[in-house]
Amino acid sequence: MKLIIGLGNPGQEYQNTRHNIGYMVIDEYLKNGKEVNWHQKFKSSYTTLNIASEKVIFVKPETYMNLSGEAIQEFVNFYKINNEDILVIQDDLDLSLGKYRLKINSSSGGHNGIKSIINSLGTDAFLRLKVGISKNSLIDTKDYVLSHFTPEELTTLTNIYPELNNIINDFIKNTNSQNLMNKYNQK
Repeated sequence: MKLIIGLGNPGQEYQNTRHNIGYMVIDEYLKNGKEVNWHQKFKSSYTTLNIASEKVIFVKPETYMNLSGEAIQEFVNFYKINNEDILVIQDDLDLSLGKYRLKINSSSGGHNGIKSIINSLGTDAFLRLKVGISKNSLIDTKDYVLSHFTPEELTTLTNIYPELNNIINDFIKNTNSQNLMNKYNQK
């Protein structure tokens, strides 16, 4: 069983904002020919699918970013999910838009959603797909991450979705994090 979490904030006003890239990646992945029925549990929207003979739970926490760990911990405990079977998709200010990176066993890097998950699970030993949203030093970080992508930026994201979908597919088929990082991390 795999648990794939897309970080974001619930509500119409947060759609297509930089902090919601986790939600956006999951939505993009699931629209590729898969019939999706969202349910509510543990302060989250979730759906369960069988992909490549694997049960996969896709989760979008609705606790708002800073409390994401509360929802994730509930899923991990209820389904008895091992750390190596968790993939968290997050935004990253330190990566340029259109770039991505897989990481495991690393700090939150100041990301409050990741900090909450690490605190709730008591470990940083879970795989993260960090999707770049760039940085703008002219705008307060809080305001920047909650700002909407421009149409040009959305086009850039559209161009990397196929590769992000490949990462998710490979994670579902093979949870060896080191192999995934070797294969996909951009040099």
